[in-house]
Amino acid sequence: MNPQKIAVLGPGSWGTALSQVLNDNGHEVRIWGNNPEQMAEINEKHTNTRYFKDVVLDEKIKAFDRLDLALALEDVDAILFVVPTKVTRLVAKQVAEVLKHKVHILHASKGLEQGTHERISTILEEEIPAQLRGEIVVVSGPSHAEETIVRDITLISAASKDHGEAKYAQAIFSNDYFRLYTNTDVIGVETAGALKNIIAVGAGALHGLGFGDNAKAAIITRGLAEITRLGVAMGAEPLTYSGLSGVGDLIVTGTSIHSRNWRAGDALGRGEKLADIEKNMGMVIEGVSTTKAAFELAQQLGIDMPITETIYKVLYENLDAKTGILDIMRRETRAENEFINNK
Repeated sequence: MNPQKIAVLGPGSWGTALSQVLNDNGHEVRIWGNNPEQMAEINEKHTNTRYFKDVVLDEKIKAFDRLDLALALEDVDAILFVVPTKVTRLVAKQVAEVLKHKVHILHASKGLEQGTHERISTILEEEIPAQLRGEIVVVSGPSHAEETIVRDITLISAASKDHGEAKYAQAIFSNDYFRLYTNTDVIGVETAGALKNIIAVGAGALHGLGFGDNAKAAIITRGLAEITRLGVAMGAEPLTYSGLSGVGDLIVTGTSIHSRNWRAGDALGRGEKLADIEKNMGMVIEGVSTTKAAFELAQQLGIDMPITETIYKVLYENLDAKTGILDIMRRETRAENEFINNK
C-alpha cells in the first residue's frame, strides 16, 4: 500500500502508541488533541511524558491542537478516533463540520455512551454524513499501549460491515510486531472491547481483597459468559467472544497492572473511594461509565448479568465489595451450559 495520510484524534496512551505503529509503516501521521502544551511537547521534544516517560517519538509525527482540527484533517486518507467515549459524539460533530472530502473512518476506543447506550461506531455513523466516509472500522483486541509503544508483539482485530474497509485497516497497521485480523462482526468486536472493562474492574477488586488465582479464573470465565449473553442479545455472533477481541482482550485487561480498569478495581478492593481513584489515575477509567451503561442496557433487554450488577452496586450504590462477592456466591446454583441464554 502507498503511504497514507492519517489523522489520529486523541493523544492518550493508545492513540500515541497507534500513531507510532502507523509511522513505523511509513504513513504520514498527524495527532490531534485538546491540550496545547501536550501538542507542543510532541512537536518540540517528540515525547508524550504524561503517558510514556522514557519513549521518544519519531520527529515525523506532527501534533495539532484543538484549534487546528481542519488543518489536521486536510487531505487525509483516514481518520482514527481514539478519544474517550464521553467526548466521541462531540469530536465527531467537529469533524463533520470541517471535513471536506471522503475518508476512511476508524476507531480504537472502548465503551458505551451514557444515556443512549450506543456503541461508538453507531455514534460515528450518526454524526459523520455517509458521503464523507466508508463503513466504520473498529480496531480492538488484547493490547496494552505500554507494550505496543516498545514494539512488543500485539495481535488485534479490525471489524467492519464492509470487508474492504477492514482490509484497509489491516494493511495500514500490520507489520512485524503488530498484526490485525479482519472481522465482519462489528457488534461483537465492539461490545467485547467495551464490556471487558467491567470485568477487569471486578478482577482488580478481587486482587485488592486478597483473593487468588482461583477467583481470578472464575470472574474471567463467568464474566465472559455474561458479556456474551448481552452481546448476542444486541445482535453479535457468539463465536466472536472466543477470539482476540473477546477472551483475548478480557485476559489481558483482567490480569495486568497495565490496565487502568484493573488498577481501579484493585484500589476499590483495598478500600479506596472511587472519587479518589479517578482523581489519582489521571486517565479515563472507561469501565466505570461502561458498567452503568451495561447495567441499564441489561435491565432493558432482560439479560442476567450478576457480575456487572454487583460491580454497578459497588461503584454507584456504595455496596461493600466483599459483601457483593458473597452475594454472588450465594446465588441459586445452576448448570454451567447456559452460556448465551438469559438465565
